[in-house]
Amino acid sequence: MMALWPLLHLTFLGFSITLPLVHGQGFQGTAAIWPSLSNINLSKKVQEGIQIPNNGSAPLLVDVQVFVSNVFNVDILRYTMSSMLLLRLSWLDTRLAWNTSAHPRHAITLPWESLWTPRLTILEALWVDWRDQSPQARVDQDGHVKLNLALTMETNCNFELLHFPRDHSNCSLSFYALSNTAMELEFQAHVVNEIVSVKREYVVYDLKTQVPPQQLVPCFQVMLSLKNTALKSIIALLVPAEALLLADVCGGLLPLWAIERIGYKVTLLLGYLVFHSSLVQALPSSSSCNPLLIYYFTILLLLLFLSTIETVLLAGLLAWGSLGAKSGPSPVPRGEQREHGNPGPHPAEEPPRRVKGSQRSWPETADRIFFLVYVVGVLCSKFVFAGIWMWAACKSDAAPGEAAPHGRRPRL
Repeated sequence: MMALWPLLHLTFLGFSITLPLVHGQGFQGTAAIWPSLSNINLSKKVQEGIQIPNNGSAPLLVDVQVFVSNVFNVDILRYTMSSMLLLRLSWLDTRLAWNTSAHPRHAITLPWESLWTPRLTILEALWVDWRDQSPQARVDQDGHVKLNLALTMETNCNFELLHFPRDHSNCSLSFYALSNTAMELEFQAHVVNEIVSVKREYVVYDLKTQVPPQQLVPCFQVMLSLKNTALKSIIALLVPAEALLLADVCGGLLPLWAIERIGYKVTLLLGYLVFHSSLVQALPSSSSCNPLLIYYFTILLLLLFLSTIETVLLAGLLAWGSLGAKSGPSPVPRGEQREHGNPGPHPAEEPPRRVKGSQRSWPETADRIFFLVYVVGVLCSKFVFAGIWMWAACKSDAAPGEAAPHGRRPRL
């Protein structure tokens, strides 16, 4: 360890001083006689050591490798997701180089507070948990610095949910170095997909990096492309809705005069209202490009409501018609018919059931016509919605701050 003191003397301060003196732990010997002068010289050397390395007229190039190990807790209601990343940063600082002939060590590790490192800020982050609070930087003999940073964070993502639950979204992670300018620092980013678990509702199918041009502040972006596996939503949303609609269509096969039909229709409508209320809470909402399923389930609600209203109205008309027929004049007795010289049979002599079986009343005829139109309308709505699903496209409204986003030149 005693051989490291001259090495740190060469790499950081350039003058004879020990490491405890650098961290301000105390002065010994003659250094304590002139504390003011030594503190001034020390602060200057330390400040020079933690300033960004000078790369001449060109900005300092920092190579960044982003290893994405996990993406989880994708919450479309809050428009958030959580991810685990490993950042591997490397750059050249010639001030930290040394002569291996005098000091045979090829690399050393130093605390990151003791040398210059890019201070990164994630624009979309709600919170960030740096796994190592005191990471160590590795410095090679030629001055190359390598720093590994592991972090877990929750970030905001503008999900595109028009085709939910078969939606695809692009989420961006923007890393800014706010303490530097684009003239001083430049990033060169690469991304590696190290996700091994696919037991997620949303899976990552593509990763990209980009360095936005014309930035006032140096930054790089990681683009994560997510897709929904849709199995949970299909089982929880689509299957119950289609089952209720099919049950409503089958309910139209019951005769109109059956008392059970009204109770059957009302029960289906009440059940779908409960399902729809929970559905509204399960589906996300947005100021633009709402999921098409919201409109689809609303149309299903209107169809069930229309079917129930039709059944109640026509059943009421049929009941009023039967009451009117019962309260009408009774048929003439046979004895009176023979006395008046009417030997032939009269149509009123036929049994009432036979009359009802031979012809339908007009409410029953209207019910049959409505049933056929209803079935055709349900089938047509399926095809229309399938076409809209295939061809519909929606572009979200521009964000209020898009004209002058953070780090970009404002538009005049």
